[in-house]
Amino acid sequence: MPIKSNNPQVTENFDFASGLSKRQLIEIDACTRCGACLTECPVQDATGDTSISPPDKIALFKSLLSRTKGMQAKFMGPAHISEDELKHLSKSLWECTTCGRCGEMCEAGIFSQRLWPFLRAKMVELGYGPWEPQNMMEKVVIETGNVYNQPAKARYDWWPKECPTYKEEAEVAYYTGCTTAYESQPMAIGDVRMMTASGIDYMMLPPEKEICCGFPLFVSGQHKIIPDLVRPVIQDYADRGVKTLISSCPCCCSVMTRDWPRWWGGKLPFKIRHMSQFILESIKEGKIKFDKPLKERIVYDDPCYLARGVGITEEPRDVLKAIPEVELAEFEQNRMMARCCGAGGAAKKVFHENAIKMGRIAIDEARELGAKKLVLSCPACYQKVNESKEGYADDIEVIDIMELCSQHIKNDGV
Repeated sequence: MPIKSNNPQVTENFDFASGLSKRQLIEIDACTRCGACLTECPVQDATGDTSISPPDKIALFKSLLSRTKGMQAKFMGPAHISEDELKHLSKSLWECTTCGRCGEMCEAGIFSQRLWPFLRAKMVELGYGPWEPQNMMEKVVIETGNVYNQPAKARYDWWPKECPTYKEEAEVAYYTGCTTAYESQPMAIGDVRMMTASGIDYMMLPPEKEICCGFPLFVSGQHKIIPDLVRPVIQDYADRGVKTLISSCPCCCSVMTRDWPRWWGGKLPFKIRHMSQFILESIKEGKIKFDKPLKERIVYDDPCYLARGVGITEEPRDVLKAIPEVELAEFEQNRMMARCCGAGGAAKKVFHENAIKMGRIAIDEARELGAKKLVLSCPACYQKVNESKEGYADDIEVIDIMELCSQHIKNDGV
């Protein structure tokens, strides 16, 4: 449950608009409740609960703005905001996976994937969020450098023995990310094997210095400590001569691309690349060659924060198509309209049953297509969809894209 505010009366003078951009305030005002997004919410599909719909969330927040700082408040004074309203808005915001599908259908152009974390931040200020177990996240990240409360020195314990170690300095760097390192290690192993196969020198920060990118805190509305958290990481990469920073995690890539510059205070001293972009370039340059065919039908599931977050959809497909004899099928809803698997928006730890249901929807669709493998490209998806598969579907493999590719490269990439 969310943290209950110790002083609900503060809401009458609370500034619901502070911290929101002009665009976001315009988006809140622009929602016409046309209903175009109502059939696109994967959480509603899993729960059947229409009270958490995107327009209902926006309408309630818009009402709070009007009743505290808008024209209504100006002429009649700030209105009392009930605790029930705040509890309902909190639940609606945190049950959302922030997948952004609703925004893709929005006639008013609302970028919902970016809006929800900022509305969550306002609820955190009020004391109606984050939801347990997220309320310990700030403390855990400060103490351990990751959101899983794991030892910092264990961050690279998954390292494949057959691969040479990383460099301390290089122009290309690989950022593992917390979920990849601690919960989706086969994904990290695949990344390193493919990086090794490319033949390029790359560096990684020491495990105690590669700390959280800030995304889990950002998406859960806990924005306060993030700038001080990530600035030393950015500086460390810059000091080590990094020109390109590569990550396979869509959430890391999204927050690095969209938010690191504003927390850093300007243009980053290096460019951000997703792993699929780097590996595709290596394939085109002849550095990576596949010599083991895959005579199977597979289907690729676009991660929400890779497709809708940073617009990367074709590079992963082109990488998979480079595997000899592979048959790549497509979900009916793909690319910018791909369905959320249930693991996004930090909701998987709070609304576990929703995440399992949504993961099984993806598994069912893949099986209906006759796919033998459901290929993912996100550590949160990898962990949760594999969990959804347990005791449910033995006839399909849930696998990461680089994990799969590393099984089909010449000499296993080493």
